[in-house]
Amino acid sequence: MGQRAEVDEAGFTLLELVVTLLILALAAALAVPAVGRGADALRARAEVARFAALLRHAREQAIATQTPHALAVDPVARRVTITAGAEEVRETRALPADLTVQAEPPPALTVRFEPQGVSSGGRFRVTAGAARYRVTVDPLTGRVRSERE
Repeated sequence: MGQRAEVDEAGFTLLELVVTLLILALAAALAVPAVGRGADALRARAEVARFAALLRHAREQAIATQTPHALAVDPVARRVTITAGAEEVRETRALPADLTVQAEPPPALTVRFEPQGVSSGGRFRVTAGAARYRVTVDPLTGRVRSERE
């Protein structure tokens, strides 16, 4: 009887490698836009959190210094100004280009915080990119909350 020689082939064929590379390219093409959208959503959330933090900062300063503080939004000049007492400007910050802040009702672009922690209250619709958030200042407690719409 003749002995058959067995050939032990190790490795992959060219066809197997090409199919694997095509599958990887397809997966990458589907994943990249999703990662980009996730980064935009994260950036939007950070901008809204920064705006809410400014409101909280104004309240904390009013309590700490025992002086009324006000935060005023100027949507035309794209800035936020914190004043203390009789119009003493404490801080001015520019709003990012892709962030829009609208007050509800529209004339209520200023929130005043008293030394006791209470506030004039306020509701803002904040849009960052495609994301919309509502930032609310409770008039009784001065607490600032933000939630996605």
